[in-house]
Amino acid sequence: MTASIRFLMCSPHHYEVDYVINPWMKGNVHRSSRETAQTQWQALYQLITERAQVDLIKPQPGWPDLVFTANAGLVLGKKVVLSRFLHPERQGEEPFFKEWFEQQGYTVYELPPELPFEGAGDALLSREGNLLWAGYGFRTELDTHAYVAKWLDIEVLSLRLMDERFYHLDTCFCPLTDGYLLYYPPAFDAYSNRLIELRVPAEKRIAVEEKDAANFACNAVNIDRTIVMNTISAELRQRLNQVGFEVVETPLTEFLKAGGAAKCLTLRVTEPLRPDLHAETKLESATIQMQGHLLDSGLVNRALDLIVEGGGSFQVLKFDLGEQRQSLSSAEIRVSAPDHAVMEALMGQLIDLGAIAFTPAAADAHLETIQKAGVVPDDFYSTTIYPTEVQVNGAWVRVQGQRMDGVVVVNPAQPAANCRLLRDVQAGEQVVVGFEGIRTVRKPASRDRKTEEFSFMGAGVSSERRVELVVEQVAWEMRKLRDQGGKVVVVAGPVVVHTGGVEHLGQLIREGYVQALLGGNAIAVHDIEQALMGTSLGVDMNRGVSVRGGHRHHLRAINTIRRCGSIAQAVEQGVLQRGIMYECVRHQVPYSLAGSIRDDGPLPDTEMDLLKAQADYSRLVQDADMILMLSTMLHSIGVGNMTPAGVKMVCVDINPAVVTKLSDRGSIESTGVVTDVGLFLSLLVKQLERLTQVYAVG
Repeated sequence: MTASIRFLMCSPHHYEVDYVINPWMKGNVHRSSRETAQTQWQALYQLITERAQVDLIKPQPGWPDLVFTANAGLVLGKKVVLSRFLHPERQGEEPFFKEWFEQQGYTVYELPPELPFEGAGDALLSREGNLLWAGYGFRTELDTHAYVAKWLDIEVLSLRLMDERFYHLDTCFCPLTDGYLLYYPPAFDAYSNRLIELRVPAEKRIAVEEKDAANFACNAVNIDRTIVMNTISAELRQRLNQVGFEVVETPLTEFLKAGGAAKCLTLRVTEPLRPDLHAETKLESATIQMQGHLLDSGLVNRALDLIVEGGGSFQVLKFDLGEQRQSLSSAEIRVSAPDHAVMEALMGQLIDLGAIAFTPAAADAHLETIQKAGVVPDDFYSTTIYPTEVQVNGAWVRVQGQRMDGVVVVNPAQPAANCRLLRDVQAGEQVVVGFEGIRTVRKPASRDRKTEEFSFMGAGVSSERRVELVVEQVAWEMRKLRDQGGKVVVVAGPVVVHTGGVEHLGQLIREGYVQALLGGNAIAVHDIEQALMGTSLGVDMNRGVSVRGGHRHHLRAINTIRRCGSIAQAVEQGVLQRGIMYECVRHQVPYSLAGSIRDDGPLPDTEMDLLKAQADYSRLVQDADMILMLSTMLHSIGVGNMTPAGVKMVCVDINPAVVTKLSDRGSIESTGVVTDVGLFLSLLVKQLERLTQVYAVG
């Protein structure tokens, strides 16, 4: 027996599965055997007393889970942070544990009632006593980690639990002697697994399989080189033996019915204390403000879900509900994150929703001066598609040239703010860093989503069953824009040609529905190939069969245009007499062709300098009211990133992954249509012709 090690246990005299507060309890209510539980607990007690001292707390009627003493609190030296149980079914245990600790001379720290913390079930000290692994996500709130770090003066590393079966950290994570770790990686999110890998060497990480995890292999008691646990697999036993651990198995099946095993039934009250180490936590908190129809639009729910799903925690500090139907509501929410990187990611997404980082006094955006052209500080604010304002000299200034994935350059003297690509930032300029003094301007979501009889379709991806409905809406919008002098930009790929869409897209250009065309070398080459030789990729477009020597046709098309000097000159010389590019030249519709490494030729009009091509795309997209993206993934994504919110977008592709990428931008005025682009264009032209007839009759 090691006299210096002590544990606290409680006899299962009143143990029973009386309720359900975790997945293990489901189906086991009143199905546990107190007699068997007593026998199994006694065997565990005997094993522990052979290796350490055991103190007992008196069982209490009405509190069946008092037997799980690991949840009494977190002990370090003569200090204890008392648990604050999440569920009312266990909250009555708190006074009994508090009384025991005070009688033993411990300094007891108590958390605010609204912050759940379930003791050593969710907070595990390394065996060397140099740090505390703290879990959160189900039973413990992330904000408690800052209190624990301060009170116990120890470094705290926060781990987010993701699998409801492993609702406490000690069900899936067990620090062992000499820096070893027994754990179940799928129980944690990616950030937490990365943190574990950074702090525990690979040769000391012992990852268990699901079968052992489900038998609570990680819910073990480690005393020096001995591990006491429920039954485990022969493979896991062998791995532990190989690194010098003695495994002692003892059946604890009755307690598994309530979601606990060896570790849950014990609380180590002699944890190693390192006076040379002091408190450190990477936990960060910030406060945001939100305003709008927060409940009706679901905005506040989206914000709270975003915080939790992003690995953070929240506390609603203030919520003022609008008194009238059209009144705006406001909320003040404290956001916590396990480290700065997670906080930055969360705040960026919350600002996208229209939240403002709150400070007691009005705070200007933080600016840093660029030292090297094209290089900004690591914590720069990354722009989104939404109209953005930054606070400069106490006033909100609108960011000009809004686009996604840029930085905000501020001139405080004017004051002025501009969205700039990273590569265009110059030394000496000032850019916005952090997330204070930034807000996005979002239109308040209407309570009535049917404010227009024929409003543009909502964000998302439409299946083929809805193609005709979407086409009807697009046609209506395009007709309205043409009549009002609006601007429609088409981004097209060569699939438009392959699927027989040339005639239809040409008609749209000819009738004034298109004000700019963007694409790559391929869309123009295959359009010209068809116009000159009736083939696309060597396939006869009328008969659908390959023609002899057709593999050379696209090169012949390129050669012909190069001989003429340009696409426009080919039209002027009468060489090119039909097709998409022909209609653009004839009707003075500007176009931009961006080259790539795979391009043959290329055509003289194709811009092979990527940066110049991006700039030209951006120029043509300016002031667009609507963008049609037709079967070209890379060009569509590129255009989407340089287009601000408020521009209606339709992405048409037979591949669902392509249209999903566009809808993921989050714009409420964009949609994806999964269908054949040739069919889409055919239906669109027919619908526009119907509208023309309707207007003529009217």
